[in-house]
Amino acid sequence: MSEQSTLTYARVNEDIIRMLDKPTVKWLALFIPTLGFVGFGLFCFIHQVYSGLGVAGYRHPVFWGVYITDFVFWVGIAHSGTLISAILYLFRANFRMSIYRIAEAMTVFAVLTAGLFPIIHLGRPWNFYWLFPYPNQRELWVNFKSPLLWDVFAVSTYLTVSSLFFFLGLIPDIAAVRDKVKDVPRKIAYTVLSLGWKGSNWEWLHYTRTYLFFAAFATPLVLSVHSVVSWDFAMSNLPGWHTTIFAPYFVAGAIFSGLGMVITLTVPIRKIFHLEEYITLDNYDGMAKLIIMTSLIVGYAYGVEFFLAWYSGSPYEWGQFYYRVTGQYALFYWIMIVCNVIIPIPLWFKAVRRNVKALFIISIFINIGMWFERFNIIVISLSQGFDPAAWGIYMPSWVEIGITVGSFAWFFMFFLIFIKTLPAVSIAEMKEILPVPNKGIKGDHAG
Repeated sequence: MSEQSTLTYARVNEDIIRMLDKPTVKWLALFIPTLGFVGFGLFCFIHQVYSGLGVAGYRHPVFWGVYITDFVFWVGIAHSGTLISAILYLFRANFRMSIYRIAEAMTVFAVLTAGLFPIIHLGRPWNFYWLFPYPNQRELWVNFKSPLLWDVFAVSTYLTVSSLFFFLGLIPDIAAVRDKVKDVPRKIAYTVLSLGWKGSNWEWLHYTRTYLFFAAFATPLVLSVHSVVSWDFAMSNLPGWHTTIFAPYFVAGAIFSGLGMVITLTVPIRKIFHLEEYITLDNYDGMAKLIIMTSLIVGYAYGVEFFLAWYSGSPYEWGQFYYRVTGQYALFYWIMIVCNVIIPIPLWFKAVRRNVKALFIISIFINIGMWFERFNIIVISLSQGFDPAAWGIYMPSWVEIGITVGSFAWFFMFFLIFIKTLPAVSIAEMKEILPVPNKGIKGDHAG
């Protein structure tokens, strides 16, 4: 790889560990406003707890609104981390090596963010533990038919596996940081986290086998977890929801939105920390190709939905989809189409795929479009069901918008802390794609 030809083993260690130095002005310029938005989101949440769910924009018949939209969006964001770190690892795709650590961290933080919204949506968040299926003195048992319980299983399973997979990949790099830092508190922390890693052949043998096992184990989660989330809707008879294509449709959309978020995160980091030789144009080119593929699948799903509604002969189904493109929410629907289907089209051209600024702009639109996709599926279907007498219009309140903005800040806060405390680029795997250094042994004329 010509873009990485100047890198050496020693320089990889120095450059990546240097990211963990004291916070810079640029980092603080991002972190301090992020804390402000987190505080505003927390204020909105406290206001809702004190005043009740009436401050939200819920109106009959729409009682799943922005909070469930945010939940599905963040679970979707989490999926691309597993795709890049696990599935592409199994396929030995080299373009993942310098970005997969960021994608894995994004997975963990996105799941932590998604897990907040079923609790926020409850209205009585102090009773959240009632969702867990455990025997208790009140002889209360959860309703296993409830989609809310399915989400608890999906989020907890995905968080457990993705966190273990994330930490496992960090162990050799944490050991490298442990050997480099001088101040005692950090050295103690990294010593504990490195689990006594010494880099022996025996350790590497078992590490690679374990990592391969976790990659194979985590891969089905990309399909299963978001399929479970899609069944929250598909198990209902509501027009626009009751369809068999939701599982693959949601999985493709999750990967699509997650890839967009990876690009959104890596472009500023690449610039701030001067990682151009690590996060290369080849990395972005590979991600852009995956975005093209998933954009086509998502666009195909949009078309299939309309075909199935027409072919079913059901006036309720066809009326639902006709309402999406012409009704009160039509603007939101066409924003989704433009952002998810039209805007990614320039990625077919190699010059665009290797233009970092263009990729960053496209990734922002993808994130906007995928949020509106979830909003359209949830809100539009609920607003016009079977009975015209029960139709209604829902618009988010300032509290819901504040909590949504706070959730994005919550996610970015964790991510900004991560890049200053743990290696954001894999030291060990970056060395795998570098030429083996000449040890200078007499008689060794290897190039």
